[in-house]
Amino acid sequence: MWHWKSALPPALPARDRAEAVDSSIVIAAAPNGARKTKIDHPHLPLTTKELIETAISCTNAGASMMHFHIRDGKGRHSLDPEHYRRTLSELEAAVGDRLLLQVTSEAAGVYSQPEQIELLQRLAPHCLSCALREFIRSEDDLESGSRFFSKLYDAGALIQYILYSPAEVAWFVKLCEQGVLPGSKHLLLFVFGRYLDRDDTDIASLDEYLLPLKQHPWPCSWMVCGFDQHEFEVAEGAAARGGHIRVGFENNCSRPDGSQARNNSEQISYMRRLAETYGRSSLDSSYAVTLHR
Repeated sequence: MWHWKSALPPALPARDRAEAVDSSIVIAAAPNGARKTKIDHPHLPLTTKELIETAISCTNAGASMMHFHIRDGKGRHSLDPEHYRRTLSELEAAVGDRLLLQVTSEAAGVYSQPEQIELLQRLAPHCLSCALREFIRSEDDLESGSRFFSKLYDAGALIQYILYSPAEVAWFVKLCEQGVLPGSKHLLLFVFGRYLDRDDTDIASLDEYLLPLKQHPWPCSWMVCGFDQHEFEVAEGAAARGGHIRVGFENNCSRPDGSQARNNSEQISYMRRLAETYGRSSLDSSYAVTLHR
């Protein structure tokens, strides 16, 4: 039988734990993603009914946020606004205000940048994640990207910026300084590893991601997620350093020992217990909202 404590990586030095000044932590569930299917895990939630069951179980396990994707009738990644509205409505009825529900804007090889912008503007979500590199790919996208993010922000949306490297963190800081990105309080997601390329040799450390933020004039809250076994390594770093955690089958379906996890809520329970070893506790969605604006 698997025991979570036996799978914990070694504790970080006391000097690193001291950086975790906030005792509260957001644990976000990412239960499905854009690409995985039941072949990857039989309990990967794809239907609205399955997402509701997952939302309830993850909330009970300690999650205060859920980042989720929807699929079309053939199981393919979708950003369809009407489908998303129906799913959000049913999820909100099931979990109330216990869980901050975050939609994706991911292209996933299906949508172009103009299509992403058009569909997200039609949806007008309360909370969404955006890979910065999908909306501002170069200097040529500064105007359209700034207009897109400003419209969302002015409408009250809670935007989480996804950053895949320390260079992208530096790019984010520069865009804030230039006034391209709106607001003065942001929530970031640092991604460690890649879905398609599993080469571990060039994965940066958490310190490398955090370094550019020292030049940032405004406060930022940050969250981490990692593919496969990196999920547990970066989660411990976040718990120790004052960050937040995203976990779930979108990035990893395994336990720390490599065996298959039963479901998404098992991974949430693991992260909640890990956070508690660093004196941090998960709260409801009202705390998660404060990290954004």
